Amino acid sequence: MNLQAARQGGGGARQGATGDAGAAAGLPAHEVVYRDLRARVLHGVLAPGQAVTIQGLTQDLGAGMTPVREALRRLMAEGALEFRGNRRISVPVLTASDVEQLRHARLALEPDLARRACLTARPQDIAALQAIDAKLDEAIRRGNVHGYLVENHHFHAHLNALAGAPILWGLVEGLWLRFGPSLRVVCGQFGTRNLPDMHKDLIDAMKMGNAEAAAMAMAGDVEQGMEMIAQAL
Repeated sequence: MNLQAARQGGGGARQGATGDAGAAAGLPAHEVVYRDLRARVLHGVLAPGQAVTIQGLTQDLGAGMTPVREALRRLMAEGALEFRGNRRISVPVLTASDVEQLRHARLALEPDLARRACLTARPQDIAALQAIDAKLDEAIRRGNVHGYLVENHHFHAHLNALAGAPILWGLVEGLWLRFGPSLRVVCGQFGTRNLPDMHKDLIDAMKMGNAEAAAMAMAGDVEQGMEMIAQAL
């Protein structure tokens, strides 16, 4: 199966982040492989504790060993994967301390990004967030775990991009890589209908131009999400 093929399983279609888009953009092979593997971690296709091998990934991704090695090296540097010895690489399993640190870091960054986004968002930007949230609602209604994870991250990433603070956004993306796999565990334990979602409160705040209310809605979203991850450990 190559990078552009649809993948089934794990509660929804397993799709790389770049696949067709990466090929169409003329990205080098190592970048396409990196983005595909990164999406698998981010969206919980690779579960906490799951081991990966270069040989297995070359077969699954239809890629060469060199770009796979490069992708693994980058993801280990970002904390999305870890080297376990005996040439074993796996998705980290979060500890209670990890969750608390991630919670602390997210609360320091994401409400501020929401505040900044509220101050700069145009009506069309808010409409785009509403469209993403509608897809998220549909995934929840259908119990589509993969769809939920993809659209939930899409919403947050789109919002953070509006903030005009790429350094802060980059830090937040690194945090999401670390807890993304655990969100699938949360979905498995609580179901998509019981997951936190304060996106509508945030959108309402943005429509009113109330930056502090937007920051508060994001803080609540982060608090609830990280608490559910802590409970799922």
